[in-house]
Amino acid sequence: MSELDYTFAVARVRVLEKSLLTDADIAQMTALSDEPAVLQFLAGKGWGESGAAHQTAEDMLACETEKTKQTVRELLAEPELLQIFSYQDMYHNLKAAIKVTCTQGEAPGVFVSCPGFDRERMLQIVGEKAWRELPAHMQEAAAEAYQTLLQTRDGQRCDIILDRAALEAIAKAGKESDEPVIRDYADRLVSVADIRIAVRAAGVGKNREFLTKALAPCPSLDAAGLARAAAAGKESVIAWLRTTRFAPAADALAQSPSAFERWCDDEMTEAIRPQKRNPFSAGPVIAYMLARQNEIRMARILLTAKANGLPETAIRERTRRMYG
Repeated sequence: MSELDYTFAVARVRVLEKSLLTDADIAQMTALSDEPAVLQFLAGKGWGESGAAHQTAEDMLACETEKTKQTVRELLAEPELLQIFSYQDMYHNLKAAIKVTCTQGEAPGVFVSCPGFDRERMLQIVGEKAWRELPAHMQEAAAEAYQTLLQTRDGQRCDIILDRAALEAIAKAGKESDEPVIRDYADRLVSVADIRIAVRAAGVGKNREFLTKALAPCPSLDAAGLARAAAAGKESVIAWLRTTRFAPAADALAQSPSAFERWCDDEMTEAIRPQKRNPFSAGPVIAYMLARQNEIRMARILLTAKANGLPETAIRERTRRMYG
């Protein structure tokens, strides 16, 4: 697209951004009494089907997800720019299909929506071991994960192979992109994912060999150093993080698991925030899409918390920073 085309797309995004949820909206919803009150608040913001009565939380969130996809398709004439954002869903469905096939079981609800690589397509590819029908970056990992699960019945080893392959594919796509927002997104996603993996592995006493296999190389993070720290336990991870630009992750981790998960999501929001000042590229459109995904995720957290009767203090600890 030309700069002129992007100017029109970005102009529309600037209008759409005004309807994004703000931190004040999140605070207001947190103070509401129950799930129906949150649904009513969101409906007042234009969420869900217009005029629909008695929408469930899932219906409303699914509707907003589809609205976002439709908007981005209309604004972005280069769909290849969005491929990187489907990688995690593709690998998720591949992982599910391998486990279903190797265990000869069923996994209703495990697969996610992923055009081109949905449940039926992935099950067909795995069932026929037609690895060449997958994108190049998935083929080797798919064959290895399938063989590993078939021989060892170790689902965790299968997960490690595919999760790392997904992160490596995202990192590679980010490095090769001409769009700063995609480069920043990929780098932060991989670094945050590595930190998450290290924290969880440290919590259950995984060794350095496991961590070296699980963590993906990342420009902004020393994966080998993180693996050494995590092998020594959670406190060692916190100490190591304090020596890096990810020191705020250490503070959050020392506070609570919920605070750490909130930091992870907030870090991704910060990756896209600079696009508010960029009017001549695809960046603002992609940033809007990611911002919408973040607020839908936040709405889900709030609705689930209210449905389960969590107190306001517990909900506040789970709230994320908004882009709007």
